[in-house]
Amino acid sequence: MNQNLQNISNLIEQSEALSAGQKKSITDWIKEVDKAITITEFKLDRTEKVKKTTAILLEETIQELELKRKAVEESRAALQRSLEELKATQAQLIQSEKMASLGELTAGIAHEIQNPLNFVNNFSEVSNELIDEMTEQLEKGNTEDAKAIANEVKMSLEKINHHGKRADGIVKSMLQHSRTNNNKKELTDINALADEYLRLAYHGMRAKDKGFNAAMKTDFDDGVGLIKIISQDIGRVILNLITNAFYAVMEKKKLQSAEGGYEPTVTVSTKKFSNKIEIKVKDNGTGIPQKALDKIFQPFFTTKPTGQGTGLGLSLSYDIVTKGHGGELKVETKDGEYTEFSIILPV
Repeated sequence: MNQNLQNISNLIEQSEALSAGQKKSITDWIKEVDKAITITEFKLDRTEKVKKTTAILLEETIQELELKRKAVEESRAALQRSLEELKATQAQLIQSEKMASLGELTAGIAHEIQNPLNFVNNFSEVSNELIDEMTEQLEKGNTEDAKAIANEVKMSLEKINHHGKRADGIVKSMLQHSRTNNNKKELTDINALADEYLRLAYHGMRAKDKGFNAAMKTDFDDGVGLIKIISQDIGRVILNLITNAFYAVMEKKKLQSAEGGYEPTVTVSTKKFSNKIEIKVKDNGTGIPQKALDKIFQPFFTTKPTGQGTGLGLSLSYDIVTKGHGGELKVETKDGEYTEFSIILPV
């Protein structure tokens, strides 16, 4: 019993002024009070222990949350670094693909421009020989023969001029198509663009493989006229599709070399509709397997052997056509028979 209540109980027992019944009632009441005090003290003690336990748990929870917060911050920083590295890698890969495209273009230009330069060199040598011969005839007094030789020299010079202009035209055309235009759309002759890149892609393949050969067919709609595009970008798309087509027919020719009778053919065509124009690149090559068809526009996906493709050509082409020009890039194929890509641009 509580000491104070015990003292009061003792005093009550010793009192002569109270009857035995009164003493009993008071003593019972004191016991009830003592019991209530004991229960209250127990509850208070338990509450204090709970408070201490809660405080400890709360402190531990705060420490744990702080550790998790730091871990999240570190993870976020690591993810941010990874994202920046991925963006940098993606930019490098895209640049690599553009440089590969530029390499194809440069090889085509070099190979195509070599033909008129060869003519210029050959006719220059012939002209030198003719002039020497003409000089000799003049010294002998054979003016008629000298005049005849002079006419031959003139014809040679005309041919030199013709092929020189051809080389100049190739260079000017490429400068027109590849100059930096800050992504501004300009009126462009689609037929001329497609025809130029068809020949450049062909000469690019010939520059890499002297034994390469394929038939080139065109079917251009004269009604297409001029349309507003970023010619450098659409030119890159056309070059990529045609280069892929030449690769497909070359691979099929290797597979059917023993059988014979196969004629590699790449066809480029254009068609104008009421609100759009369509550029098609078709080959009679290996086709695309059905299992690969759903993935061909995905970045880094390629059906070419390792080291022969980045897997970004069609992905970049798809973005140029769809995002850069609001158009569509579609494909139709049959494994082992043909592939046809369609560039659809709004006008």
